[in-house]
Amino acid sequence: MESEYDVIVIGAGAAGENAADRVVKGGLSAALVESDLVGGACSYWACEPSKALLRPGTALHAARRVPGAREAVLGQLDVGAVLAHRDDAVNSWDDSSQAEWATGAGITLIRGRARLTGAKRLTVADAAGNHFPLVARHAVVLATGSTPSVPKVPGLQHVSYWTTPDATSAREVPESLAILGGGVAGCELAQAFARLGSRVTVLARGTLLSGFPEDARSLVAAGLRADGVEILEGVTPELVEPTDDGGALLALPDGRTLEAAKLLVSTGRRPALDGLGLPAFGIEPASLRVDETGLVIGNAWLYAVGDCSGRAMLTHQGKYQARITGDTIVARARGDLDGRPSAWSRHARTADELAVPRVVFTDPEAAMVGLTEEEAWEHGIRVRAVDLPISVAGAWQHAVDYEGWARFLVDEDRRTIVGACFVGPDVAELLQSATIAIVGEVTLERLWHAIPAFPTVSEVWLRFLEAYGL
Repeated sequence: MESEYDVIVIGAGAAGENAADRVVKGGLSAALVESDLVGGACSYWACEPSKALLRPGTALHAARRVPGAREAVLGQLDVGAVLAHRDDAVNSWDDSSQAEWATGAGITLIRGRARLTGAKRLTVADAAGNHFPLVARHAVVLATGSTPSVPKVPGLQHVSYWTTPDATSAREVPESLAILGGGVAGCELAQAFARLGSRVTVLARGTLLSGFPEDARSLVAAGLRADGVEILEGVTPELVEPTDDGGALLALPDGRTLEAAKLLVSTGRRPALDGLGLPAFGIEPASLRVDETGLVIGNAWLYAVGDCSGRAMLTHQGKYQARITGDTIVARARGDLDGRPSAWSRHARTADELAVPRVVFTDPEAAMVGLTEEEAWEHGIRVRAVDLPISVAGAWQHAVDYEGWARFLVDEDRRTIVGACFVGPDVAELLQSATIAIVGEVTLERLWHAIPAFPTVSEVWLRFLEAYGL
């Protein structure tokens, strides 16, 4: 017999959990279908474990930057303790607490793999091979996340390599590590393993952290090099071969070879939409698109949130999308929402386009929100970039050798901020103020009255306004 729910969410990662929770809080019933661990990649193989691997080294280096504390810090990182801290962060890959949360929130958790079989209909296959049908009265939400992309490098298929989930769940630290990919995950894991004792080489097909301004990239690169990381930009191996001891030998374009005990492939991710039966509904996974409410374009009942929706692949952004999509489904079920919602309303994912916050948790950190200068001009916004060093009393108190940089992008016609970037130790904590300024469309004249406390790193906001001419 078919089981019916108002809404069925496929994928119990952070986005799926939030979508189901908002639906239930809105008075509808929801089923959450998951074939792996409840909590998804962020909880077990991405955000949480990678930050747990990074934080001990960052804390140690922070202490060494302050006289008095520097003299008290002796020795190196305890690798075993760091890995145990990582295990605690992921609850030893046990999802029982998250499953209990779902049940306590009034969500029906169904273990198994889902496939769409008709409009608002799907079949779930469980681990025992049983199949049972489900029907959604109002909507189906795809929250299946993403999967690592593997480049077409000759010989790679014959090598035993890591992807990011393998690296974040590693049981030991390799003597040497070669990383294909100079994006966020590649940089973070390069520093984490370098500080744990690996000899690390990063090979970036283009530039390191290509989405960030050059000054930000340079400071992050300097931080990695200070930890002994070798960075090769504009380099893709011509051939990869396995070594006798299970490592990898990489042939580089300049004729050199690079041997590593372990190879990590961190070259991006793609939406995980295979096996869901989408082509039967005229939806090709590679071309799935959603509107501002999360509704998959071309139908009236299928939604997508998180990585699989093709927008910014960030946990916090997926949760934001899920909240809006969940509320939208509830409103439409009640007949309270007709037509397209207005920008920045409760039912429009406007921040997906104009205010995506992103952080690279290296040391120094790099944090950015809103539009880049190029994107602003593409949106028809006449912008002025104000660049300045983060050189304030609070920075010196934070670390006597503090080195940081900031960029603010000002819409010259509306005199509001449309983008911001910070790089330096702990600058991620500056990001929310910039996000609020962008989303709230706060004018520079009003920002002039937002007084930063002394001595804090936030005084960079005052320096920006002064540099702009206020």
